[in-house]
Amino acid sequence: MKKLGKAFRKYDADAIVTGKARYTKEFVPQDALVVTLLRSPHASCIIRTIDTTRAEKVPGIVGIYTYKDVPKTRFTLAGQSYPEPSPADRLILDRVIRYHNEPVCIIAGRSKKACLEGMKRIKIDYEVKKPLLDPKEALDHPQIVHEEDVHYLSGDEIFGFEPERNLVGRIRRRFGEDFEEIYPRSKVKLSQEYSVFPQAHAMMESYRSYTYLDEYNRLHVISSTQVPFHIKRQLARALEIPTSRIRIKKPRVGGGFGGKQTSVTEIYPALVTMKTGLPAYLELDRRETFSATNSRHAMNIGVKIGSDEKGNIEAISIDALSDQGAYGEHAFTTLGLVGDKSLPLYPHIKSATFDGKVVYTNKMPGAAFRGYGAVQGIYALESAVNELAHKIQMDPVDLRLKNIVEEGDRTTAYQMKINSCRLKDCIRRGKELIGWDEIYPRKIKNGKIISVGMACAMQGSGIASVDTSTVEIRLNEQGEYTLFMSPTDTGTGTDTIMIKIAAEALDCDEEDIIPIVADTDITPFDPGSYASSGVYITGSAVYNAAEDLKDMIRREAAKSLNTYPSWIDIKNGNIYQGKKKIMSISSLAKELASGPGGKNIVGIGHFDSKVSPPPYMAGFAKIEIDPQKASIKVLEYGAVVDCGTVMSENLARVQVEGGIVQSIGYTLYEDTHWDKSGKMLEDTFLNYKIPTRKEVGQMKVEFCPSYEPTGPYGAKSIGELVSNTPAPAITGAILNGIGVAMNKIPITRNDLRKALEKTEFSKFQYEYF
Repeated sequence: MKKLGKAFRKYDADAIVTGKARYTKEFVPQDALVVTLLRSPHASCIIRTIDTTRAEKVPGIVGIYTYKDVPKTRFTLAGQSYPEPSPADRLILDRVIRYHNEPVCIIAGRSKKACLEGMKRIKIDYEVKKPLLDPKEALDHPQIVHEEDVHYLSGDEIFGFEPERNLVGRIRRRFGEDFEEIYPRSKVKLSQEYSVFPQAHAMMESYRSYTYLDEYNRLHVISSTQVPFHIKRQLARALEIPTSRIRIKKPRVGGGFGGKQTSVTEIYPALVTMKTGLPAYLELDRRETFSATNSRHAMNIGVKIGSDEKGNIEAISIDALSDQGAYGEHAFTTLGLVGDKSLPLYPHIKSATFDGKVVYTNKMPGAAFRGYGAVQGIYALESAVNELAHKIQMDPVDLRLKNIVEEGDRTTAYQMKINSCRLKDCIRRGKELIGWDEIYPRKIKNGKIISVGMACAMQGSGIASVDTSTVEIRLNEQGEYTLFMSPTDTGTGTDTIMIKIAAEALDCDEEDIIPIVADTDITPFDPGSYASSGVYITGSAVYNAAEDLKDMIRREAAKSLNTYPSWIDIKNGNIYQGKKKIMSISSLAKELASGPGGKNIVGIGHFDSKVSPPPYMAGFAKIEIDPQKASIKVLEYGAVVDCGTVMSENLARVQVEGGIVQSIGYTLYEDTHWDKSGKMLEDTFLNYKIPTRKEVGQMKVEFCPSYEPTGPYGAKSIGELVSNTPAPAITGAILNGIGVAMNKIPITRNDLRKALEKTEFSKFQYEYF
């Protein structure tokens, strides 16, 4: 490869560092209406009366809209391919309020000051109910979160949807032999429960959208989103207008991590613009972003593992309960990945089962977040494997090497054929990186415990038999190329990789590629940035479009030269017949574009896949436990990744490092609670703690490339995989350090203090308070 596999600059690097990159806010004119949302102070209530009369008289107020003023078609905000595997359980505004800070009124004004003044003058009488907050109590609870008639658009039976039971969905999977026969016969049995709390996305750019009507009365939406085409479909349904009247454009996006796979803000300024005919802009502040959007799902997960005394794993069962919150975005699919992206790590077990339920509660909804259920599932399963190793007194590395997946396997769970895998190489190299043999299980130094832990992970590359992408590449009249595509680069470098793939396939300079990205009027359909689909799905479509265009160039050149297309070759921006250079691509383009038969030629590439090849990662944590302070410090984190062919080492490395940091926060710092009324308590960066550079230690990242035959140039995904190992690796290090399993994350100081009290380290005088 000439262009790929190296370290290179991002296409938009200069624009970002010089402040020229245009985010949503940069497109908003000064005369756009400001949109604000009055939110409910209660987590469960019904609006008895609402009076906006005094508020409407405030100077600068243009419109105030309540549940009486919005369409009555229910929809979902989940950015997923049609028909969405999420229930259509929302209205733009509803008389029934289901979580604290849910919008009650849309206020549009000439200034933020006017909107806030108007907000103070709105009078609402609520019938307040006790909120349903505990997911363990939600199933068949007499209080029903959704009493109205709601359904999945693709049918309720597929998902096990029973809203009258607060059940959003259920899953039951059985693989191999009967678990109830295999597990009881296992010589070693382990049964454990794990709990994970929600996690905030904490992206740099909060949610925001700008809307206006063009001269043809079409609704234009410029929004910080991961899913432009899905938003177009959602808005059409919610606003009850044809899709032909909607255009979505994605500008530069300041991070998403899955949060912007849900269309949080678009609907509100869109309604204002449709009502007033005026441009409108909504930007959520940080408190709203924390408490009134979406988060990673909280879950309770039970794991059972049976093995023989030598560590040969025979049976695994996973049973998950997911807290969906008030609305069903991504409920069923996130639950599914708890098992889908964990059980196949152990391919030779005799039996595997996965059972899951996801329930409604009166909390902010759970939705998409980097890792999408795999983070929770792998935390639970890999923690259980670490506990199994501890129970049979076996090195966790050796236990993995004895049981873990490798190339050529067909897994018992989900019957996956593994075409590319170097996970065992990743484990061996990660063990060296972290200095495992010098420390395992622990060392005591200056009264502090130094210990190591590890975990393995897998993910997918797009959604098999669902995700599709179409890309067009046009040869322009001067010989450069325009690349029309719709992935949504949220800061990861997706656009850069697509340009490189096109340049590699066309054998031209990157400067010859003009990208036009994510405009639903101009660029072809792509699901967007989620499910680790960028390189594998869109990248394959780019490659196919380039190959299609090359075939056209060969045919046109052959006509001009009166020869056969198979005799034509394209190299370095020129056309060859054999070893003889005949003409440049630029000359052919000018010839094609001129004269009576003038034309441009356009290559079209499609890609969908019946498989979702897993990337793999081995993660190793080296930590320091201070018994006196009941504190944990990550000293080093080693990560070795198999993402197929590495398209760009620097961009891939940043992805790995970012995922590790995010999940160190998930494991040790990012705690979320609700009070009895259903109000979220950690709703600013002052009280929701994310790790800084000081808290993440030294990161050591390497790659063990395999070659995936179905991916572009052998590539697989990387973006989500990298979040999956830190939680079980860190808890594994704690287990190796003090001999106590930590089965809840995040792990607080109080949790660690209680664990230490069960050990020989309880003699230390704590300085917790």
